[in-house]
Amino acid sequence: FIEQFGLSGYDAEVLTSGHELANYFEDCLKDYKHPKQAANWIMGSLLGLLNAESKTIDQSPISASDLANLLKLIDEGVISGKIAKTVFDDMAKTGKPPKQIVEEKGLVQVTDTGAIEEVVLNIIAKNPKQVEQYKNGKDTLFGFFVGQVMKETKGKANPKAVNEILKAKLSA
Repeated sequence: FIEQFGLSGYDAEVLTSGHELANYFEDCLKDYKHPKQAANWIMGSLLGLLNAESKTIDQSPISASDLANLLKLIDEGVISGKIAKTVFDDMAKTGKPPKQIVEEKGLVQVTDTGAIEEVVLNIIAKNPKQVEQYKNGKDTLFGFFVGQVMKETKGKANPKAVNEILKAKLSA
């Protein structure tokens, strides 16, 4: 697993600790081509869930292909990593595929820069004091603005787009 997938010794050791776990990981990689991200989700979220419920990997409520599809939604920018955690929990509870949960709950990430820009301008207009402080060198306020935009969009705005638009508007 170290040579084949470029994983660390620790990751490889955990993932090969049981035959079923190794198979699950390899099955996940049939649909998803980023071994490190798959390993992180399997070792973190999935094993955490299984341990909490005293289940083994072959009793997992989430199939390897559903986990792969969840990871693809993150990579494609459809959902953020944060939203993916919520979707993961719902997948575990309901057994539904990730795409269905995202659509049913309206969790698709906002990547429309026009819509994000509108929210950014609104936040800037509502917070003149913070804008002034930011422009006078209080760089830590940038996080405040990002937080406000994410709050306004219920965490659905693409974080990269938010950062780019905020930087442009605040330096104008």
